[in-house]
Amino acid sequence: MIRFSLILAAAVTTAFAADEWPRFLGPKGNNHADAKGLPVEWSEKKNVKWKTVIPGEGWSSPVVGGGRVYCTTALDDGKSLRAVSVDLATGAIVWDVEVFKNTEPPVKHKRNSHASPTPLLEGDRIYVTFGPQGTACLSTKDGAKIWENRELKWDVQNGPGGSVSAAGDLLLVPCDGIDTQFEAALSKKDGKVVWRSERSAKPILAQKPTDMHKAYGTPVVLTVDGKPQSVTTGAQRLYGLDPATGKELWYVNYPGFSNVPVPQTDGKNLYVATGFMKAELWGIKLGGASGDVTESHVLWKQIKGAPVESTPLVVGDRIYTLTSAGVGSCINSATGEIVWQNRLGGDFASTPLFADGRIYCFDAWGRTDVFAPGDTYKQLASNRLAEGCMASPAVVGKALIVRTKAALYRIEE
Repeated sequence: MIRFSLILAAAVTTAFAADEWPRFLGPKGNNHADAKGLPVEWSEKKNVKWKTVIPGEGWSSPVVGGGRVYCTTALDDGKSLRAVSVDLATGAIVWDVEVFKNTEPPVKHKRNSHASPTPLLEGDRIYVTFGPQGTACLSTKDGAKIWENRELKWDVQNGPGGSVSAAGDLLLVPCDGIDTQFEAALSKKDGKVVWRSERSAKPILAQKPTDMHKAYGTPVVLTVDGKPQSVTTGAQRLYGLDPATGKELWYVNYPGFSNVPVPQTDGKNLYVATGFMKAELWGIKLGGASGDVTESHVLWKQIKGAPVESTPLVVGDRIYTLTSAGVGSCINSATGEIVWQNRLGGDFASTPLFADGRIYCFDAWGRTDVFAPGDTYKQLASNRLAEGCMASPAVVGKALIVRTKAALYRIEE
């Protein structure tokens, strides 16, 4: 029997407390929260413990630890790239520091921000990235910069997207642009490049328009067949790498690019959204993979309801997806068949959250639908905030930490 388990991105042996949400999509990278007593209903005036306006624009999701909430933002149309620390108890801004300054910021898509990648929190250090504009390690105490790396360069065309992940003493940084495509690992100690792995799909990409070469992947670190692997979506190809060396172990070809959703697992298989334009959701077997496993390891393909930005949520033997058209789907993870579909909001970039036996869906227009997981759609509540969410929420204790386009909220009964 193949043994398969999910490694927490910070470290294999790390145990997180109930008041920690240290990375994109939570401690296990699956947007599940072990929480009880979370609110079901709220508004601008109901069940809001505090609301703090965050200056500038940033779609990075909040991370939480040590009684602080952290996020990134951009001022002056991307000229000032910043990190912000907020007191978890009061909502007061503890520090707001400039990480990088740009005289001529790169262009971005109007839907994106210059501060979209989510930070990674480990103890008294927080790692922040702004894609090709640079990655830095800051002190959680005061935001002081411990190191920076601005040597990794690629043209993201529409602004930064993917977040960094951790594998032991390394930070994994996907760099898939319209000009060059590779993945790199930085030392957590000093930010120096430890390895660089060129994408093997470059011959395929060379036959396509340059705007179909890019991706915005976030690596997923797993143990497969007893060994660690880093799984990342790139344009036209899903990669399995050795996170210690960057050596390519296997790959799956698919028709897609501008990939944003993070691959998810139920402990047996991977569930991967193939990218922009004609998005599909694929079920892919893990274990025993070497080289090109497109024919041998792809279990099923679903062409309806696949997300372009929002990451799929796996709960039991069901997968829940949200599209930018506002449609939610429940999909059978064994077969890929759609169990139900329903319009849940106006537009989704945020990933659905599973917590306290419920699924929370935050749309980009200010609406949040709460429903019960299952084979029929059962809505529990529909809530409104002043602004919508591009970021995914965090959970600490009995509170939801929600970042809208304008502010951070602590939502709690």
